Parts: sequence; structure tokens; C-alpha cells
Amino acid sequence: MTNEQVRLLQPAALWQHFADLNAVPRPSKKEERVIAFMKTFGTSLGLQTSVDEAGNVIIKKAATPGMENRQTIVLQSHLDMVHQKNSDTIFDFDTQGIDMYVEGDWVEAKGTTLGADNGIGVAAIMALLSSTDIPHPALEALFTIDEETGMTGALSLKGGLLDGKTLLNLDTEEDHELTIGCAGGIDVTATGTYALTAPKGTTAYRLVVKGLTGGHSGGDIHLGRGNANKLMNRILLTMNKLFGIEIAEISGGSLRNAIPRESVAIVVTESANEAALTTAIYDLATTIRDEYRITDPQMSIGAEAVEMPTQVMDSSFQNQLLRSQYACPNGIYRMSPAIKGLVQSSNNLAKVVVKDGIYNIQCLTRSSVDSEKWDLANAISCAFELMGASVAYTGGYPGWQPRPDAPIIMLMSDLYQELFQEAAHVNAVHAGLECGILGTNYPEMQMISFGPNIYGAHSPDERVQISSVQKFWTYLLATLTRIPVNG
Repeated sequence: MTNEQVRLLQPAALWQHFADLNAVPRPSKKEERVIAFMKTFGTSLGLQTSVDEAGNVIIKKAATPGMENRQTIVLQSHLDMVHQKNSDTIFDFDTQGIDMYVEGDWVEAKGTTLGADNGIGVAAIMALLSSTDIPHPALEALFTIDEETGMTGALSLKGGLLDGKTLLNLDTEEDHELTIGCAGGIDVTATGTYALTAPKGTTAYRLVVKGLTGGHSGGDIHLGRGNANKLMNRILLTMNKLFGIEIAEISGGSLRNAIPRESVAIVVTESANEAALTTAIYDLATTIRDEYRITDPQMSIGAEAVEMPTQVMDSSFQNQLLRSQYACPNGIYRMSPAIKGLVQSSNNLAKVVVKDGIYNIQCLTRSSVDSEKWDLANAISCAFELMGASVAYTGGYPGWQPRPDAPIIMLMSDLYQELFQEAAHVNAVHAGLECGILGTNYPEMQMISFGPNIYGAHSPDERVQISSVQKFWTYLLATLTRIPVNG
């Protein structure tokens, strides 16, 4: 099945809007086209539509007959999507729409991220705004920008633009979960320059770590999946100790909120070391693949001869770089002592680019405890400052404090039990959601997040379950009919 056949899925209006949305390139920080798309959508329906200074789109729709006395509901999703593709996939995210297909009960994309995060939520809201036969109270649709790389849309949203006191965030990725809290985050970036020198060795190799599972650096961090940057650094440090290799460049990872799946390095060694180095890499690769055989079964580690580079890193810098990256915390830092099974703090060594005398190393540090978030960020900073790096903190955002007794949470918990004959899993998540940020300017607003099953978010394995979208849609419509009256 192709994109056109996705439009034939049920509920029809939701999938048609999703297909329309996925035809619009919408990378984070380049949302001009999707902002214009949403503005045209709202005005074409004759609905009150506005775009704030940041680029967030707000569309308001009056209640349907008989629902005028119900409380106004804010429906919120983000417009941007993570752009990730397999290394062998030829695709231009800036010009092409997502190429989708149906496989059994799932919608997937061909070698790229799908955009179900958070496109399904956007499409569901669009279906409600364009509907003529769905009963609902007054709706305020809030479509934020740049959620995936800084949440700057939510951070820039001013108070007074929304009247509703209840917000439904449609950005959760397990259909049995009702999310009522999330972690905050901070971007940690180490940068600097280094000296270059002519290589002493005579043979060059391209080392590749690829095929890792990857995934969401918050929601999947507890699964223990391999981080390509950490694994490459382990290989390089080991080979350096054994053979005194010279490193010309390193490039691994792409986005802060994606667990890195691939890393590439160019190294130089003496010709006499060729056989021994190849054997050592093979042996270490076998060990690493065995360690990660469950979480990353498709992992591949290899080396191939390449043309000699003209310059390599100064040996002193190289030693500092490898040791600083080794010392950098990655993965779970602390589990929550209050909520069983919840990661409290973590870090993702997301991107490492070292080339031509310049280096840039990017991390995303998360915690539901603000003081611990800064403690972990400081630990990372210290690791890189020891190599002389300049470290910057940017893109910080607060967590979302759970309020389990909020009326909307109790209403939706009871409704889930009634509809599906089982209890919903009411929880907090380690991923970042915009609710905590939105609450800073709308402190009286009660919030809850839910959505359909979306697996592999932030990776080319992303897929959304068709039957779960139908369940989510049924739940959303039923919720709107239960919204209480004003007063």
C-alpha cells in the first residue's frame, strides 16, 4: 500500500489529514511551510486563525449545538517532526513529502522517520476542526513549533491567548497510558578547536558503527540500547592503546533527542599494524555485538581501507578527546525513588563531529528534578572542560509536575475503564512534553497527555498502529462528550 491507500484507512478524516500533513516538509526550525499550511487550513474553514510571534498556530472553533455551556477545551500538538533516515536511503527532507506504506496493522515510512510523532495528534485535531457532525465543546487548537529541538514554540507562547482551562496534549505514544508529568531538559554543547598535524602512519581506515536500534533519547533511554558515539569512542580508545592510531575525523549521531545509530571515523596506522588492527577490531566488534545482541541485533561494526588523509589530530588533543568522551555520562543517571520504573535523570551523548580542527559535541540532559538536571549537566561540563572545551547550556525547559487529583485526569481514567474494560496506566514519563512549559504562563490550566501506539519514534523504524489510532480516536471523541459544564 502507498500514500494514497493510507487515505483509505479509518477513521478516514484523520488519515486524510495525516497524508496531507506528511506531504509538507516540516523539520524543526524550518516550519515556515507547515505554518502556512495550517494557517490556510484554518482560514479555509472560516475559523478564527492566528499565528503568534514565534510561529505557533491557534485555531478556534465554537461549540456544536447543545454543547455551548461546556468548558472550553485546548487541544495541543506540535507541527515539527524529527528528520532521520537510513544511511542508504536517498531522500531530501527539505523538498520531499514522507513516503508511507501500510504493513499489516501498521503505517510506516520507507527508510525515514514517519512523522506520526506528532503528526497523528495534529491530524486528529484537524479532523475535529473540519468536522460537521462530531459533537464537541468550544475548541482552541494550539499547534506549536520546534518541539523536537528546543520547545521554543511552547517557551514563546504568551499568556492570554487561550481561554480554556483544560488542555489535552495528543503526544503520548502508548495507547494505554495517560501521562500526567514529564522531565525537563537542557542542551549541553562542548566546542573548541585543535591542532592538526601530518600523519606518521601509512595506511588509513574508515571505521563504521551502524545498524543500531536508536530511538527516543528520553522515552527509550531505559531500554539500554547502544549509543553509536559511545561505542565508537570505545573502539577508538582501545585501538589507540594497542596501536597508537592517529584520528583524522569523527562524525556520529544527528539530533539531540535521538539515540545515535551510526558513527564514522577515519584513522591512520602503520602498515605493519594492518593485520593486527583488523583482527583487534573484529574481536572487539564481536564482544560489543554480543553485549548488545538483544537491544541492537542489527548492529554492524567494520573497517575498510580508504585514501590517506593529509592531516590528523594532534596526539595530545586526541588523547584528551577520547578520555573526555569516555568519562561523559550516557544513559540512565538515576531512577526515580518515588515512582517505580521511572527514569529520573539521564543523558544522551547525541552528536560528535570532530573535523578540520574544529569539534562540536552535543548532549541532551533530562531530569524530572531540576536540581539533579543541573547536577548532571555540570558533571558533563566538567568532563569536557578537562580537555579545554567551551561548554554552553541552552534550550532549557522545565518539567511538568503531576497533579493526579485534577478533574480531567479522574474523568479520563474513569472513561478509559468504561470504554476498554481495563484500568489506564496513569504515569509520568522521562521524555519531554510541552505541558510543563505551557503551564508557566497558564498556571491554572489542568493538563493530560495521551495518544496511539507509536513505536520507534525519532528513528527510521518509526511506525504507528492503525487499530490503536482507531482506539485513540474513539477515546478522544468520547472525552469531548463528557466535558463538564462551566461553573
